[in-house]
Amino acid sequence: MKKVLRVTANVLAWIVLIIAFLVTIIVFSSGKNNGVANIFGFIPMTVESDSMKPTFSKNDLIICKEIDDINSLKSGDVITFWTVIDGRRVKNTHRIVEVEDTDGSKSFITRGDNNSINDTAPAYSGDLIGKWTETKIGGVGKFLNFMRTKKGFFICIVIPMALFFLFELYKFIVTLIEAKRPEPAEQLDEEEIKRRAIEEYLASKGESAENAAAKASEAVSKAAEKAEDTAEKAEGNFEEAKKEAFEKFEAVKQEAEKLEKKAADDAKNIAENAAETAGAAAEKAGETAE
Repeated sequence: MKKVLRVTANVLAWIVLIIAFLVTIIVFSSGKNNGVANIFGFIPMTVESDSMKPTFSKNDLIICKEIDDINSLKSGDVITFWTVIDGRRVKNTHRIVEVEDTDGSKSFITRGDNNSINDTAPAYSGDLIGKWTETKIGGVGKFLNFMRTKKGFFICIVIPMALFFLFELYKFIVTLIEAKRPEPAEQLDEEEIKRRAIEEYLASKGESAENAAAKASEAVSKAAEKAEDTAEKAEGNFEEAKKEAFEKFEAVKQEAEKLEKKAADDAKNIAENAAETAGAAAEKAGETAE
């Protein structure tokens, strides 16, 4: 907020200075040219009567331009020229109603738009001041006339310019003081500090939430992959254990069959041996008895 106020004050100060500068030029220029200010060929004029109503009225400010070629003037143009009214030489701004050419010397018959008769004296080439550019500013002419007085110049020009230079001096002093400070920290108003703190807090919270969501998603993915690997390994181990048990069972079965066959063979051999022994013993016992 303070920054906006400073910028606004600077802009207003420069606007006042520019206006004061322009008015000063107008005042001094008009003082050197019999009351006719000329700024790069343009002539600001204050309307002194209502003779040109409704085109423009008394106290309006109109802008005229120097006439480069008198032959370019024609009926219907509005010109400002010197004339004599009530014994005084004054400026007058009226419309050309007729152009007269006498032996190559032109003169102009004029009349105010609010008048019913032509002006008593024609305007000659030596009397011309300028041609109206059809630019007018209502009521400003009175203000311009006031500024041409000593009182108006002092109030509207001298005082504003003095205030402007004092303001610029104050800014210069403040700048020097700030430049000499050991800690040129950035100066922020309370609202700006709060706004930045809130933005940083929200940004950190948003970043934390995003990180947490990303970590949770990553953890879920890893858990799913681990569960899937575990299931695959368990299934593989079960099939492998089943196969291994079946193989062991077949081996035990085969071993049992072998042992059973061997036991049968051994029993048969024992029985045969016993029969042979018993036969031999009987024969021997018979022989002994004889």
